[in-house]
Amino acid sequence: MDDRLRRIRSLGQEPPARQITPESLYHRRREFLAGAAALGVAGASSVAHAGAAKTAEIKNLKTSPLSTSGEDQTPWGDATSYNNFYEFGTGKGDPAANAHTLKPKPWTLACEGEVKSPQRFDMDALMKLFPQEERVYRLRCVEAWSMVIPWVGFPLAALLKRLQPTSKAKFVAFETLYDPKQMPGQQREVLQWPYVEGLRIDEAMHPLTLLAVGMYGRVMPNQNGAPLRVVVPWKYGFKSIKSVVKLKLVSSQPPTSWNLSNPREYGFYSNVNPKVDHPRWSQAKERRIGEFLRRKTLMFNGYEEQVAKLYSGMDLRKDF
Repeated sequence: MDDRLRRIRSLGQEPPARQITPESLYHRRREFLAGAAALGVAGASSVAHAGAAKTAEIKNLKTSPLSTSGEDQTPWGDATSYNNFYEFGTGKGDPAANAHTLKPKPWTLACEGEVKSPQRFDMDALMKLFPQEERVYRLRCVEAWSMVIPWVGFPLAALLKRLQPTSKAKFVAFETLYDPKQMPGQQREVLQWPYVEGLRIDEAMHPLTLLAVGMYGRVMPNQNGAPLRVVVPWKYGFKSIKSVVKLKLVSSQPPTSWNLSNPREYGFYSNVNPKVDHPRWSQAKERRIGEFLRRKTLMFNGYEEQVAKLYSGMDLRKDF
């Protein structure tokens, strides 16, 4: 962190957004879109497919009835080479180029907090306890782009029920691995590390909320959050925390990384609401990776019928 940013924070002021998110991110995004348009496509095909190598297949999968239908899926090469994962760099192509340093095995998930049965799971044990299924979900990024991905995983609710939450458990806090050797982006103070996220417990228990271990019927690639990530399809993508090592049930709202860095732009709930613009761009339309034209952004990313009741009585402009 540079001296100027320290001085600003010492005065209790929020630093300008350009000091929170490196400008290189936006430059690369513009270059990507411009290049795609020149080629007649609006997708990650203009980015080197460093992440396109296929991972191992996951056997005996069933398609969940909760899958989104009628959507063209984003090609594997695009979904694995155009990513947000600041632990490996702030450019969209950085995760695919740099995530080979991550070691997804061995891996454990610590589950603790306001539960009757705190546990620590090895990934192999998790895979045996909870049969995986495939669900096709949209993923919406706050920067007005989106993908449609067949995720492989199991309901987060199944794990939470096994932990037996107490009556004090109101929220679920998540934490990403912190290891700057494996995650070189953590050597820069772009965000406060480790990355943390949180959900209200009813959001976490919703049937759509997934603990994902793979995509496209294959083991999760490093750049997409191996070996375990959360997928919350009605929220912006940064709520779907990657490479999770800890899950803690708590009584009060937990801190979240982007809200800590810039609360004016990133609220706790982060539901997709096209009526609320990001301070630096409109959220009314989005560009689907692989398409040239923008499309209308749907409330709750198209999952309004399933999740709107979770927010009954809330001001969705204030509680963003």
